Amino acid sequence: MRGPIRVAIGAVALATVLAACGGSDDGDSTTDSGAGVEDLSIMVPADPGGGWDQTGRAFQKALDETGLASGAEVTNVGGAGGTVGLAQLANQRGGGTTLMVTGLVMVGAVETNQSQARLEDTTPIARLTSEDLIVVVPAESPYQTVNDLVDDIVATGKDVAVTGGSAGGADHILAGLLLKDAGVPAEELIDTLNYIAYSGGGESLAALLGGQVDAGISGVGEYSEQVAAGELRALAVSGPEPVEGIDAPTLTEAGYDVELTNWRGLVASGDISDEDRAALVDLVTELHGSEEWKAELDRAGWGDTFLAGDEFDAFLDEEIGSVQDVLRDIGLVQ
Repeated sequence: MRGPIRVAIGAVALATVLAACGGSDDGDSTTDSGAGVEDLSIMVPADPGGGWDQTGRAFQKALDETGLASGAEVTNVGGAGGTVGLAQLANQRGGGTTLMVTGLVMVGAVETNQSQARLEDTTPIARLTSEDLIVVVPAESPYQTVNDLVDDIVATGKDVAVTGGSAGGADHILAGLLLKDAGVPAEELIDTLNYIAYSGGGESLAALLGGQVDAGISGVGEYSEQVAAGELRALAVSGPEPVEGIDAPTLTEAGYDVELTNWRGLVASGDISDEDRAALVDLVTELHGSEEWKAELDRAGWGDTFLAGDEFDAFLDEEIGSVQDVLRDIGLVQ
């Protein structure tokens, strides 16, 4: 009997399955925060509209509302699962006031893109959130259940187009896991899955609503508005429990031994001083305890999985090691 396939917070080794599948304010930004951070900037290593962008802007909004670092700028640097932005951060010198959004997507993308810049080159600051993924189709789609969709992909292969975030990311991972659990051998995934990757959630949503693709996978928050409006039909969610307000089963309830929860956090440049690191950790920790940040979590429907400083550093080391182990196990890296 086949055992369950699980990917949860702190266990992203199965990300490697998919590898077989192929603006800022004009005002004064120099503000002394309560944690002693000046001229804070936030890099989102993706195009606007996706989960990283939502996270970065929610973080900025809460900073403004609390007054901890008002006027913090957000910049988008998209491409290659976040590794373009990662390379830019790695090349910074004296970047003690730049925070970059990161997450499960980047852990896999570093390996699958053979990125020279690595997360080990950064300074981990904090893990912030978790979020279930959702599988959706356009409202007029013939697919009524996730089983209908997966069965058709298995039967017809690349005739069915599935969209989501960057290649190598959580959305792509989930598509690969579903096909593997449905019986597609790992060596055949690349010839079966037609995955259309976008750097931002807005582009994948436009492709869905425009009828350019058959299905989409993304964070619940990225598609929930269109699901509520009846423009998209939710087929399943990827976490251990159903999602409030989403009329769709979990993947396990639908018969798949697959569970995946995405996470997002913040890192800084690798060459920052101990004092700058401590100030950033203190800032994010103070924000995490605020009512303003709690309101952002509630608004977006994100889980609170906060880890800061050394604890997040240890978590990230474990994530990277797990991904590398599985890549070797399936022969994708030496």
